[in-house]
Amino acid sequence: MILAGLVMLSGPVAAEETPASDTGPAHFWQGPATAAAQAAAAQAAKDAIVPPLPKPAERPAAAVAPAAPAAKPAVSSPPRAKDAASAKAVPEKADAKSEKDKDKPKKPVVTAKQLFGTVKSAAPLAARAVGWYAKGCLAGGKPIAVDGPGWQVMRLSRNRNWGHPNLVALVERLAKESTAAKEWPGLLVGDMSQPRGGPMISGHASHQVGLDADIWLTPMPDRKLTRREREDMSAVSMLKNAGEVDPKVWGNGQVKLIKRAASYREVERILVHPALKKALCEAAGTDREWLSKVRPYFGHYYHFHLRIGCPKGSSNCQAQPPVPGGDGCGAELTDWLKRVAPKPKPKPPVTAEKPPAKPAKPKPPKPEMTLADLPAECKAVLTAGGHVPPTVPADVVDNSKNAAPEKDVTVSTAAPTPPKAGKTEAVPAKASAN
Repeated sequence: MILAGLVMLSGPVAAEETPASDTGPAHFWQGPATAAAQAAAAQAAKDAIVPPLPKPAERPAAAVAPAAPAAKPAVSSPPRAKDAASAKAVPEKADAKSEKDKDKPKKPVVTAKQLFGTVKSAAPLAARAVGWYAKGCLAGGKPIAVDGPGWQVMRLSRNRNWGHPNLVALVERLAKESTAAKEWPGLLVGDMSQPRGGPMISGHASHQVGLDADIWLTPMPDRKLTRREREDMSAVSMLKNAGEVDPKVWGNGQVKLIKRAASYREVERILVHPALKKALCEAAGTDREWLSKVRPYFGHYYHFHLRIGCPKGSSNCQAQPPVPGGDGCGAELTDWLKRVAPKPKPKPPVTAEKPPAKPAKPKPPKPEMTLADLPAECKAVLTAGGHVPPTVPADVVDNSKNAAPEKDVTVSTAAPTPPKAGKTEAVPAKASAN
């Protein structure tokens, strides 16, 4: 019985490896010594299959103990079917929602320039300028005639010959008086405003409230221009270089025209290139009061920018601060000439001790202006007369010649970083009509 018990304890593997002669019943009644020997044999057979672990003292010093098997988690009762279903459904629902939001396309935003750039007619409201020159709109706008006594409108495809009635009247007055005095052969009128003002699809930051007008410094031909000529004809740069005018195209006619415009009480600003301001300072003589309104700024070397103040009845029009005193021909002009002067190319370093610095990441573009960014009154101006603005982004493109943007000054103290140095004597191919 002792042997049988030992055989049974040794497990099925040990029993299969034990010789058959040692397991028969004839050996059950052998002596204690025999039984002990058989028990030892059975243990040896078991150890051959599963060798015993050596004692700590017998293990080699460099041996690394095997990693213990991970403990099996305790078996608990399975959850009820209802609980299991709910537990599984929650993450699946959340994941599905997140994936849906991720793949869902964002609703396109209709920009303010798309809203106002697609309007073909003025708002049938009382005439008033709303907001700031570079953030506003125009109610009751009036178009200047395409042709008139002493002027012709350029870039007709843009539909930007609109303005506050006060601006239209002043441009007509300037044309009539300058031609009557034989100071100028006639005005080529560039951009004014859109029918309801607002941001433009190309060209300007300002011109939004119907109080700005660009007057070319190219003399008007003595004939009526065709529509094609008004689209293709380029304005002429007045510059010989960044700091001087070209005497071949600049003369007393341009000086007298700008002086007359600056002499009008309604006019608050006239923007010209610093080199043109310098030429005006040199030609002004003793009558210099009008020069204070002529402000130097980047660009504006083939036209001058005429701006009138907020008209009566425009309670929501934001006025500009008054111009500084003096003629502006001193230190201020000198500073502006430095800004537009070409910068010398940097000399290469003799020894490159340090690796060149990584170029700075470009700043993200400013978000497009929306209707919400404009004065609240501009919504009523936009929808006046039953006009239905587009609800999806409209494909509005300025296809006229020279439709590149021009950064007009918006505050009297503006002094942005000057553009990269380059040729300024030629009118850029995409900026000649502003």
